[in-house]
Amino acid sequence: MAYRRQPPLPHEDFKIGCLILTQPFFLDRDSWFEIPGWSAPIVRGRGYSTEDEVGRYLWRKITELWARQNMEELSKEAKRIEEERARYGRETIIRPRLGQGAFRVIVTEAYRRMCAITTEKALPALEAAHIKPFSETGPHAVYNGLLLRSDLHRLLDAGYLTITPDYFVEVSPRLKEDFENGQSYYKHHGQKLINLPPDPQDWPDPKFLTWHNENIFRG
Repeated sequence: MAYRRQPPLPHEDFKIGCLILTQPFFLDRDSWFEIPGWSAPIVRGRGYSTEDEVGRYLWRKITELWARQNMEELSKEAKRIEEERARYGRETIIRPRLGQGAFRVIVTEAYRRMCAITTEKALPALEAAHIKPFSETGPHAVYNGLLLRSDLHRLLDAGYLTITPDYFVEVSPRLKEDFENGQSYYKHHGQKLINLPPDPQDWPDPKFLTWHNENIFRG
């Protein structure tokens, strides 16, 4: 937290970002050189412009080293990299298996930080729910998850609420029978999920919803 120059707030929801490098290249170790103005505490990156002295120095050093390593201009080098990559076939999308912490992050972002049933946006009240529990061999994967308001998450886990394979909400009659209440939840019965991820690949997998209907739901 020292880099933030301000104390963290209790229960703060930290935003975590990342930088993606495109078309990187690497120099031989004996070609490494000091970068003026660079220091270890820099955590968000730094840019240089050829309109100032330091930027012109860096560009001159890089072009000299490219020539020494028989590298052509960057656009041609990028084309060479693309041709090399093509030798290994087309890239494919896979569904990653994640840890619990990553599961919460990726489900939260997939649902655009809104409850799937109510579109509630208060992040402290939202939880990433497994459809098929991890303890029952359910994967830490976005297609086995739902972003739900915390009370709805608990009802899902307890079997008083489920989602059908065609994405409709069902509330069990057992909720009223067991607790003589539940009126605020029955209004969602028969409602189609309001908020699904933009990418259909991230939608709840019908086979996991069917498993929940048949094994957890108190129908």
